[in-house]
Amino acid sequence: MSGAEWTSTSMPYLTPRAAGSADAWTGEADSAGRRGGQRILHAGEVVVLPEVADMLGLEVGARVVVRRRIIELDDEPIELTDTYYPADIATGTPLAGTAKIRGGAVTLLAELGHVGVRVVEAVTARMPSCEEQEQLGLASREPVLQLARITYDGVDRPIQADVMVMPAGRQQLRYEISLGSSQRA
Repeated sequence: MSGAEWTSTSMPYLTPRAAGSADAWTGEADSAGRRGGQRILHAGEVVVLPEVADMLGLEVGARVVVRRRIIELDDEPIELTDTYYPADIATGTPLAGTAKIRGGAVTLLAELGHVGVRVVEAVTARMPSCEEQEQLGLASREPVLQLARITYDGVDRPIQADVMVMPAGRQQLRYEISLGSSQRA
């Protein structure tokens, strides 16, 4: 892997961390001998966007909590991430604030009684908006990958929706799928 490339896997971001652990991104970067960080640009309650309302099974106009972040690797921006939570889950919790959450949001959700058991991801390639191009330091006409992830709990309720944008030429997404004995028909 060259300095500009990164292989991303989803599994560490779906599992609650042990007490006192760093968040999944910091841990993943550390294990590769790199420095992972994030800047939280905004956190709080907003009116849900139509595409996010669809992801979370909410009506357009509903309120959600969003955390908007720039993810960094060795102090360089490599991903823009907007994470959305239904307001009844996240309002009044650290998810609605700009402070880092020890162990990450998935760990906090589990502590609040919301554990993800199923995830649906969709990956698309597209050209970035002007804002995305600037925030990620992209060259003109450099495409991005957009990964949209919905996390569902044990009763199939969407508890989190993520929309991640990353430079296509600097990312590789790796999926490992285990087909255990509890396959759905």
